[in-house]
Amino acid sequence: MRRKLIILSVLFALVSSLSLKAQYAPQDTTYRKCFIGSTFFMLGNFSESNNPEFVQLNLGYRLTGKDVVSLELKTWKYAWPLGISPLNSAFEAPEEEFPGYIREYGFALVYQRFWWKGLYTSVHVMNAWQSFMDENENKIDNGFQIFNTYRLGYHIKLFKDRWFIEPSIAVTHRPFHTEMPESFKQVDDKWSKFNAEPGLHFGFNF
Repeated sequence: MRRKLIILSVLFALVSSLSLKAQYAPQDTTYRKCFIGSTFFMLGNFSESNNPEFVQLNLGYRLTGKDVVSLELKTWKYAWPLGISPLNSAFEAPEEEFPGYIREYGFALVYQRFWWKGLYTSVHVMNAWQSFMDENENKIDNGFQIFNTYRLGYHIKLFKDRWFIEPSIAVTHRPFHTEMPESFKQVDDKWSKFNAEPGLHFGFNF
């Protein structure tokens, strides 16, 4: 399901790019300085298998027409290492699965910079508190990690700048995490601390 959702996001981003000029106003409107939003990846919660129970809420403030800061509140769970690319044959392979799963709760501080029309880059620094759960839903340990995302995307205004969507591509990086339980560590250590993924955020300006 997650792989299908990623492919769908990429196709949506390509289709959206065909009408960017029609949807993006020539002037930079800054009077709606606040926004609330999330990501379409929450659609993965409709999956009957490997449901990530993913929730994300974005709260943002436009300092200027080009500079934006925001707070992302997140929770999700995952049963495979984050370093496995969706294009890799090992993605969600049974032999690469953790002996349980990791539940995370955290928040990310985000700085977003617009460069040309809707083209932007952003840095997301997420602090995540982890619970390591075994196959019987028992917690066996706690942990913490810093999970960074470096994003390149395009902001598309909709409905007179009331709504927006932001298709993007990103590189994720785990620069720090506490020691995992040994059974999880053996699986995770085989994979990179970097990965690449598409993104598809949406929001409401007010």
